[in-house]
Amino acid sequence: MASDVLVSTQWVADHLNDPKVKLVEVDVDTAAYDEGHIAGAVGFNWTSQLQDQVRRDIISKEGLEELLSNAGISNDDTIVLYGDNNNWFAAYAFWLLEMYGHKDVKLMDGGRKKWLDEGRPTTKDVPSPQKTSYKAKEPNKDLRARRDDVLKALGQPKVALVDVRSPAEYNGEIMAPPGLPETAQRMGHIPGAQNVPWAQAVREDGTFKSPEELEQLYGAKGITKDKDVIAYCRIGERSSHTWFALKHLLGYKNVKNYDGSWTEYGSLIDVPIEK
Repeated sequence: MASDVLVSTQWVADHLNDPKVKLVEVDVDTAAYDEGHIAGAVGFNWTSQLQDQVRRDIISKEGLEELLSNAGISNDDTIVLYGDNNNWFAAYAFWLLEMYGHKDVKLMDGGRKKWLDEGRPTTKDVPSPQKTSYKAKEPNKDLRARRDDVLKALGQPKVALVDVRSPAEYNGEIMAPPGLPETAQRMGHIPGAQNVPWAQAVREDGTFKSPEELEQLYGAKGITKDKDVIAYCRIGERSSHTWFALKHLLGYKNVKNYDGSWTEYGSLIDVPIEK
């Protein structure tokens, strides 16, 4: 386990009173957080706080500075992220924070569900942290794939595209997982993309599989260390979970998250699609 980026629920429990460790629960919305969260954790709403609310884009540098400052987070703090949906949105926040240059970010292995399954305490108290003046760097574009990068990658043997959606989405049988609103105009997948559903990277309890198991899982599909890898899903959150596994747990050198994902690609005019 890459202990520098992945911490256990026990580690979090041991560091609850550490003033340099800042806990953030990241959920698709804050309903789960409101029901009860780890003491001292602030809650980030993926939909309204980590996205630009006008353009379809990630939060701006200024937006992130304000968000983290209001959360009482300083540049030299250790940020520990966890959340609902098996840490999808927490992994997205990890990708975002790394892109904006935060030095010390960790993911709590197993997420919110594991903490609750272990019967660990939660609270409804919302912390009111002392405001800081957080400064972000310019975003590191090497971590993010844009549609042009994806189109350039088509048919390139040096590039591996990994589609981390469910097989039914990949095969073009369904548009989106049941009950989820963001969809595309067409069904299917990006030509040449291999399907390794994100859930195959984790165990029953939601923790990541061992590096050996992960290496085999991705290697068997030709997603190997010597290639440039682009991961995508539907809206970029499940793929950030896979991006995290490839980059941080397996040490792949060049992995990008295509956050436009299928909702963008499947709606583009005049691009090839496979089913």
